[in-house]
Order: sequence, then C-alpha cells, then structure tokens
Amino acid sequence: MRQRFIAMLIGSSALALRVSAQAPPEKRFPEIVYYADAYADHYHVPRALVHAFITQESGWNRTALSNKGASGLMQLMPATASRFAVRDTRSISENLRGGVQYLALLTWMFRGDLRLVTAAYYCGEHHIQRRGLSYQNPEVITYVLAVQRLYNRELQYHQNVSHQGVAK
Repeated sequence: MRQRFIAMLIGSSALALRVSAQAPPEKRFPEIVYYADAYADHYHVPRALVHAFITQESGWNRTALSNKGASGLMQLMPATASRFAVRDTRSISENLRGGVQYLALLTWMFRGDLRLVTAAYYCGEHHIQRRGLSYQNPEVITYVLAVQRLYNRELQYHQNVSHQGVAK
C-alpha cells in the first residue's frame, strides 16, 4: 500500500512538472514576461516577436550561455551587449532592454521585414545588409523559419487568450 502511494505521488509530481513545462511563459516566468512586454511596448516591437526570440535564443533561461559567447535571455554577444550598454547579460532587465533595443534597430534598418530582422539578429546586420534575401546560409534559413514558427504560435496563443477573455 505504501509503495503504491509513493508511486502515485511520484506519478502526480511528474504530471505536474509536465503540465508546468507546457504552461505559457506568462505563468512560468512572470518577471521575465513583465520586462519583455514593457521593453517591447517601449521600443515598439511586437510582444509576440520578443517572446519568440526569447524562446528560440535561451528557452527562457536567463543564465543561458552559448558556445559562441552569447549570453542571457536574448543571447547577446559581448559586442552587442556593449553596443547597447548592457553591463550584466544575466540581468533580466538589462538583457531584455539590450535585446529588444537591438530588435527595434533592426526593424527600422530592414523596414519591418521580419525575415531580414531575424536573419540579422542571428548572424549580424552587416551580412544581411550586403546580401538581403539572397543570403543563403542554411543555418540562418533554419533559424529564421524557427523564429517565424514561434512568432506565429505566440500570435495564435494571444489571439485565443483575448477571445476567451471577451467571452467571459
């Protein structure tokens, strides 16, 4: 009996972990979402796009570090962090401010073409400025498609949430 009870507890804990891992970022990371949305609004970048980048870049892990040296939620490279006055890339607020500010600059630079914005965020704007949509690096193309898929999913989620809110 005791073993069955322990197994039931373990099973329900695993289920709770699975459910919480599937919960939207708003439920799992309220502080990150607060700053992400505030900076998105301030710099006029769609919230869903910022959420898509955070998901793709770090999986909402503020201490993420890539093998290329990018760090934090928005995976800022040291030069990009310096460019946008980010002193501590592990700081939620600083990292998001720098990353969203960079997205705003790229959005302006590429006149709102999110394919080019995303490609430039990944590999640097100088490559995309020179080649535009003819830039055919398979890694960049895969990245752009992944962010586009996440962005569309975010838009769909928020559309569904807003419709549910109207019905209440």
